[in-house]
Amino acid sequence: MELMKKQLAVVIMAAGKGTRMQRDDIPKVCNPILGKPLIQYVVDQAKSLSASKIICIVGHQQEIVREVLKDEPVQFAEQLEQLGTGHAVLQTAELMKDFDGDVIVLSGDVPLLQGSTLEALLDKHHSGKFAATVLTALAANPQGYGRVLRTEDDLFDRVVEHKDASKDQLFIKEINSGIYAFDSLKLFAELSKVGNSNAQGEYYLPDVLPLLKLAGAKVGVEICETFSEIQGINTVDELKTVEAKILASQE
Repeated sequence: MELMKKQLAVVIMAAGKGTRMQRDDIPKVCNPILGKPLIQYVVDQAKSLSASKIICIVGHQQEIVREVLKDEPVQFAEQLEQLGTGHAVLQTAELMKDFDGDVIVLSGDVPLLQGSTLEALLDKHHSGKFAATVLTALAANPQGYGRVLRTEDDLFDRVVEHKDASKDQLFIKEINSGIYAFDSLKLFAELSKVGNSNAQGEYYLPDVLPLLKLAGAKVGVEICETFSEIQGINTVDELKTVEAKILASQE
């Protein structure tokens, strides 16, 4: 007999300013790609997974994001202070309090991610019975990305942010995409314990992973085959590059 499929929620982080996008009139996730707001691509990813709950975390110029998504089956959580990715997801706790299932965390500025990659992430999450599964990628130039550290037997150890990494750790090519699958109950049981003793003074979502391990849970890793799928957009040039890739894929 096939196991009952777990409920799925998707949380999308979309509260940032996007200071390098050269536009002050709209938040980063509302910049258009081929006439469609960036955030819409990510909401479409969530819908492709038949998620029963989609939560968008908003903050900077949130009224514009809400307006863009007004016809979508999306709930909103507010992150009024930008205190890091862990703090962002914690703002969804009230909306998630009665939810027991899987949670996928996406970034609102990653439009090229394929549904097949997210399905593979969920498959790995389920088959390994993991409390959390991290989507990673191998980067030719990992500058700026959190590095994924492995144990001696090649299992997940932890993520070290670029600004906190040692010289040796900076040579690691496996990076954290910022995309995860979690067991919702286990995630929120540990998330409030995440601290901010790091170079940025922020509450990082990856810091929940060692806490899950300390609680006796397992953390898995799924490597994304194509690095460009997980690339976020932070500049106008990156926006143009992604636009060209989407156009090329449509030819």
